[in-house]
Amino acid sequence: MAWPTILKHLIRSVVLLAALAGAPLAAARDSVTLGLQLEPPGLDPTAEASAAIPAVVFPTVFEGLVHLGVGGTVAPLLATDWTVAPDGLTYTFHLRPGVRFQDGADFDAETVKFSLERAIAPASTNPQKVALSHIDHVEVVDALTAAIHLKAPYGSLLQVLGWPAAVMVSPASAAGNVTHPVGTGPYAVAAWQRGNAVTLARNPAYWGPAPHLASVTYRFIADPAAATAALKAGDIQGFPAFPAPEAITALKADPRFTVDVAPSEGETLLALNNKRPPFDNVLVRRALSHAIDRQAVIQGAMFGYGAAIGSHYPPQNPGYVDLTGLYPHDVAKAKALLAEAGYPHGFTATLRVLPLPYARRAAEIIAAQLAEAGVTVVLEDVEWATWISQVYGRHDYDMTIVAHVEPMDYDIYGRDDYYFGYSNPAYKALLATLDATVDENRRLAVLGDIQRTLARDAVNVFLFEYPYFGVWDARLRDIWLPTPVQLVDLATARFDQTGPGAATGGLSGAGGVAWLLGLAAAGAAILAAIKAGPRYVAGRLAVLLLTALAASLAIFLVLQVIPGDPARVMMGMSADPAALAALRHQMGLDLPAPQRYLAWLAGLARGDFGLSYTYRVDVGTLMAERLAVTLPLTLYAVALSTGLAVVLGVTAALGAVRGRTGRMVDSLLNGIAQLLIAVPNFWAGTVLALVFAAGLHWFAAGGFPGWDAGFWPALKSLTLPAVALAAPQAGILARVLRGELVDQMGQDYIRTARAKGLSLRQALLRHALPNAAVPALTILGMQFSFLLAGGVIIENVFFLPGLGRLVFQAVAQRDLIVVQGVTVSLVFAVVIVTFLVDLANAAVDPRPTGGRRP
Repeated sequence: MAWPTILKHLIRSVVLLAALAGAPLAAARDSVTLGLQLEPPGLDPTAEASAAIPAVVFPTVFEGLVHLGVGGTVAPLLATDWTVAPDGLTYTFHLRPGVRFQDGADFDAETVKFSLERAIAPASTNPQKVALSHIDHVEVVDALTAAIHLKAPYGSLLQVLGWPAAVMVSPASAAGNVTHPVGTGPYAVAAWQRGNAVTLARNPAYWGPAPHLASVTYRFIADPAAATAALKAGDIQGFPAFPAPEAITALKADPRFTVDVAPSEGETLLALNNKRPPFDNVLVRRALSHAIDRQAVIQGAMFGYGAAIGSHYPPQNPGYVDLTGLYPHDVAKAKALLAEAGYPHGFTATLRVLPLPYARRAAEIIAAQLAEAGVTVVLEDVEWATWISQVYGRHDYDMTIVAHVEPMDYDIYGRDDYYFGYSNPAYKALLATLDATVDENRRLAVLGDIQRTLARDAVNVFLFEYPYFGVWDARLRDIWLPTPVQLVDLATARFDQTGPGAATGGLSGAGGVAWLLGLAAAGAAILAAIKAGPRYVAGRLAVLLLTALAASLAIFLVLQVIPGDPARVMMGMSADPAALAALRHQMGLDLPAPQRYLAWLAGLARGDFGLSYTYRVDVGTLMAERLAVTLPLTLYAVALSTGLAVVLGVTAALGAVRGRTGRMVDSLLNGIAQLLIAVPNFWAGTVLALVFAAGLHWFAAGGFPGWDAGFWPALKSLTLPAVALAAPQAGILARVLRGELVDQMGQDYIRTARAKGLSLRQALLRHALPNAAVPALTILGMQFSFLLAGGVIIENVFFLPGLGRLVFQAVAQRDLIVVQGVTVSLVFAVVIVTFLVDLANAAVDPRPTGGRRP
């Protein structure tokens, strides 16, 4: 992105030109807003393994040849029927006629050939490349008939073709699906506000029955408390995969909601490093299985929700064998097995804990239970990217807790290089038998043997099947569909009755006023620069450039030592090594660090911040989008804090220089200022959301509708976070201003003014306030810099798509190019603000030279 474009977005953010648009909000009858905890890094399920991608686009935007229904049953979708050759090597699919992609391209057998052979190509980053690589080639029999030829019989092919990674893509649009997906589904992507929401619009050319809902918006809310508040405030009408099991009981009792609970494909494990002593001893692993009370873990970590499991297999799927009785909770048995294994006094081990609520709660419970058997557990918190690097990548761990959410992922135990460290030739033979078996009854028998083998070897301590919670507006119908790969059925979802629509208008004439304010601010800066002098301005600019250059080098070097592989984070735990290598090459991660730094620096000089590893779009574009939220929020908070600080500071100062009654007012206001400073802004934000959003419904609990929704709706959504940010800053500024005013009121020039007949209030406002403004402006500049760069917590509490949240997400996803771009931009912004504050001090200083020596 070129600098003029970035500056254009910056100016639009400063003056809020986007507030001109005032489109009415859609009526609830034919639109719905749903919450999701994770934002997808891209929108192509054939390119990355993130579970957040299919949650948004599958099968709403993209569809496959077949569909996996409830219980994993295979049903027709883009293929109407199919036949399997007697040798199990050829599957012939008859395709549905009249299907078109959302860009008008035809769906036919050539599309099938392109989609599947693209998925297994050497440069493919498809997350299920290993499973799909059983395909040898695809033959185009005729326009509506495609034959898939396998290298060897593969009985799981139909199930794999129902996964998101096997969707059909058009040759004309496949390359751009990461950011502009084009599929055959009932919905098309209408807008993607990165960091905030994705909006889907009904596809008018869909081959099947038209969905009831005209539009669906997915809003990204990572924090469980914020998700609950958003539901109660009515900001969202549903939350599939609701992340707060502790709130389920209360939501069930609330007549405004319906709650569905179903098992997911997520096997939650206490994973053990089978290659590291003492976990390489099967007796030790069995002892741990006896020492842990699964029901107590479910009660404590999941508030009673979740089904205990005895192997790596979902209880709801065909072929499940209940093995939970193989290792009943028995501490005495656990101690006996440890003694038999050579550990009569137990041992000490480290448990690496992911920053996930269920993992943290379960870790504390498991540590206490293992202590009863003599095993001392040291809990070590790790971030997701560190876990990927240390645990998954280098196998540097003893134990860890994680949910494996991929369907039919029992094959991971057949990989010698997998992080479990498990290797059993007999188990690999079972996997080979399963692949070669087509008969359903025989397959179910082999699946039973697979589960028993894993349980007997106690590869891991199998804890529970993670439950999926769906919380919905009570009027919403036919949206819940618990299948292995889909939880929301938007094709059938509908509202029972029409909800009240809300319409908001734009602010007429706001654009012209905003431009005038912007021009006035620029003019004030120019006048201040003239007063400060050219030498001063040139020197400050030189310092600004040198600081930015030094900061860029420091930021780049620091980020190089952060653990975590961006490609691994994006592709997921089961990614194919060849796909990982291809992705690293695409991202330029295989280049030497000095070469990457110089290329990045050269790009910065021309306004090119690079391409985001996660979103695959220009970082400058991402920052411009987020700045349209962060900058108005910062200005709003500064305006609120300044106004409140001036009132508190001036009133307290007047009280301090008056008699006893005035000093009581001074003490009271000083106490209020101290309270504002003491209250953490994230706590204040949570309380504000609970009271004014969830309770009184005066404001939204979070999220940002965009300036296109109108000035007032956008400003309203920023009010609570701005108040939370402004309160402590107002307390600080009020105390500084009060102290400076009291000092100035004791100066000779104030006594002279009073002798000339000015009242105490007049002398303070006319003479003391301009002199006290110099240090106050310095504090204000520091506060602006802090609010601009440090609003990450508030942006997460209110799930606002701002710069702070962008950096937070980028660090978690190891999107280093975004972290570099945003951080160096914030450093540059802080230096500029400091420079402007110096100019402002020169402008307001009543001394002729602005306080500088001649």
